[in-house]
Amino acid sequence: MKYPLGFYSFGKNIGIKDTSLDFAVIYSDVRCHAAAVFTRNNFPGAPIYVGRDHIQDGYLQAIVINSKNSNVATGEKGIQDSYQICETLAKSLQIKKEDILPSSTGVIGVPLPIEKILNACLTAKENLKPGNLDEVAEAIMTTDTKKKISYRTINHNGNEGVMYGIAKGAGMIEPNMATMLSYILCDYLPESKDLKGILKRVVDQTYNCITIDSDTSTSDTVVLMCSGKLGTIPDDLFASNLKEIATELSKKIARDGEGASKLIELTVKHGRDDNQVTKIGKSILNSPLVKTAIYGGDPNWGRFIMAIGKVFDEPIPYDKLEIQLGGISVKGADSETKSKLAEYLKSNEEIFIHVELNTGKFEKTFWSCDFTEGYIQENAYYTT
Repeated sequence: MKYPLGFYSFGKNIGIKDTSLDFAVIYSDVRCHAAAVFTRNNFPGAPIYVGRDHIQDGYLQAIVINSKNSNVATGEKGIQDSYQICETLAKSLQIKKEDILPSSTGVIGVPLPIEKILNACLTAKENLKPGNLDEVAEAIMTTDTKKKISYRTINHNGNEGVMYGIAKGAGMIEPNMATMLSYILCDYLPESKDLKGILKRVVDQTYNCITIDSDTSTSDTVVLMCSGKLGTIPDDLFASNLKEIATELSKKIARDGEGASKLIELTVKHGRDDNQVTKIGKSILNSPLVKTAIYGGDPNWGRFIMAIGKVFDEPIPYDKLEIQLGGISVKGADSETKSKLAEYLKSNEEIFIHVELNTGKFEKTFWSCDFTEGYIQENAYYTT
């Protein structure tokens, strides 16, 4: 596996979890151009406050992450803990504390085991290894069942660079830039150096198009770090690779939704604008009735009509509306068509839905998963 030049990392167990990895550091041997997008939840975690502060100048050199505890709803003490983590790690790595972005994910409302984290920060430098990002991908997991990794090699002017992304997330996910965390590293820079603008556009087309359970986490974070060690590449080449990685990670998050048995990909076509297709797409994929029907193989197409119709401020003419599951039209389906739909839903682990609004030319794709008994089991007893 290839990694971008100049990045070092590790993941280890420091006693927050019983035995699995729960702490990670990503470090660059040069200051990186950087951008980040954070949760819009009104009660963001303490690391979000610190991250927003530290990313203001557009540079980072390290990321520090702990899992199992989100450091959310922990008051001023939680914020000071996040600052102290950055300060302690900065001394170990011999970099500016303002060039470190902290992340935490896990249970809300419980104070950080700060001494364990600070001790791990003190010895961070000796644990760093070149690349090694698969270890970080494991350390950031909470209810995830598998690591989420995506990377691309980028050839330009005789150089072969790498863009490498990792993510975590399985529940409490409807990003509005969960818990959803994603970190993307690259040894190229886009020619414009407009990382913030490029990242925001890509996030709007990918991570913000995921919904597992309609709950927007208090900790959602996407970070992009570019060392520029291989120079610059055209913005469109940079952005296209970033979008491919973000799309792949988004689908992996949706597929790994808590208790999920199916990935759902919904494309809303021929809408008036982004606002209309987003409202309707999210309404469909946030509907428990739609998601349970897909799980059960129930071709109850009326649930799609309900989910579209309840978007009160975006009335769609019924006669213009078209809905397809796996290429099969569902409106007015007879018994034979319903049998085909049921077979499609039951026999496939990836379900493709197309909704045509016929109110304009705008199109957008969204991802989610079905609702199963496993989701209830996972969340009914999460802290017990």
